[in-house]
Amino acid sequence: MSPSPAGAHAPIEDGDPTILHGEAGGALVRRSVLPGGVRVLTEAMPGQRSATIGFWIGVGSRDEADGQHGSTHFLEHLLFKGTTRRTALEIASAFDEVGGESNAATAKENTCYFARVLDSDLALAIDVIADMVTSAVLDPDELEQERDVILEEIAMDSDDPGDVAHEKFVAAVLGDHPLGRPIGGTPEAILAVPRASVVDHYARYYTPGELVVTAAGSLDHDEVCARVLEALRASGWELDENARPRPRRATEPAEIHGQHTIDVVRRPVEQTNIIMGCPGIVATDERRHTMSVLNAVLGGGMSSRLFQEIREKRGLVYSTYSFSAAYSDAGYFGMYAGCSPAKTGQVITLLGAELDKLAADGVTDEELRKAVGQLSGGMVLALEDPGSRMSRLGRAELVTGVFHDIDESLDRIKAVTREQVQALARELAGRRRTVTVVGPFDDASDFGL
Repeated sequence: MSPSPAGAHAPIEDGDPTILHGEAGGALVRRSVLPGGVRVLTEAMPGQRSATIGFWIGVGSRDEADGQHGSTHFLEHLLFKGTTRRTALEIASAFDEVGGESNAATAKENTCYFARVLDSDLALAIDVIADMVTSAVLDPDELEQERDVILEEIAMDSDDPGDVAHEKFVAAVLGDHPLGRPIGGTPEAILAVPRASVVDHYARYYTPGELVVTAAGSLDHDEVCARVLEALRASGWELDENARPRPRRATEPAEIHGQHTIDVVRRPVEQTNIIMGCPGIVATDERRHTMSVLNAVLGGGMSSRLFQEIREKRGLVYSTYSFSAAYSDAGYFGMYAGCSPAKTGQVITLLGAELDKLAADGVTDEELRKAVGQLSGGMVLALEDPGSRMSRLGRAELVTGVFHDIDESLDRIKAVTREQVQALARELAGRRRTVTVVGPFDDASDFGL
């Protein structure tokens, strides 16, 4: 198959052995499905001397069964603690000795183990991470030690009122949906989960059909595929030539039963953290670019409406912004502000008023122009390094099933109209709102609401 011209895109179909995309600057995106259903996507970037490799498992905190809550995050820690071939020190030393960097990230719908190394050390990185993903020992003593480490991590987050506000907001707005659970688990869940549950979670999801390998930088696609296949076979994984990848998640929006109240979390802090919002859109919604523009206008920078109205004109806050998150079958939209406790009620009112004003009056041509420019520049700058491009490939494969090159992504942002932004704002403004307040209060009456 010949490379597609810049601006072209295609669905990522499991039946296609290889999909090629031409990118500006000579970058080339390719995809292959290996035996076992393992998917490999690469983006060769001429002029780079490094490469970033990521091993993605399409499982996140939302996939944990009762009795397994926190297992996904547990595994992120434990896979660095030793395999049948390497000790924890040998894993760490493998990257330190070549000046590389390695890490992992657990999300609500996926987990990624990744490393950035010189191009000459890419084979080493593939071998080490493949070993971790396929052959983790999950040693009982290491598990108990990491249990304490994770509890310390949760405690650290609970000391940050901003983190508390976001966690409580997501839980309230999504209600009983699994996406509403914290990624790292609760202290109670971490203390209660037995090793057997973590092992079962590992055995169920860390399989060839769940694995997606993405890489970007100075690399050769065929060589990456060969190295991945060699490493997986050496691990003992059975790779059926006829196996297919696991299907992507269903994208039908779920019915959300959130809490439409003012939820107050008492903390003895000097600054109140406020989040107001509602359910949003799913990751495959065609309006996701419209949502990006809406966020840029409403709360995406120092010229945004929230910043100008609440900070610049009134001096009520230091930080205020809007945000959104989208997953396969649910999402959320929110507005944040941090203020002194005495101003809490006033700031909550202003957050709601700015969303209502956007819904009623729409955006100006000037606001739309600035938002498109902000998003376009941010997108291009964010993709200057191999790590960002590696992540983009992973999201395309696991979430939407469609890869868009940079030029088409820019065109989609530029195509957003004022009418589309106002229509989405009206939809969001018309939904029942959830408000989370973290501050020195017992209930909403303490700040006049």
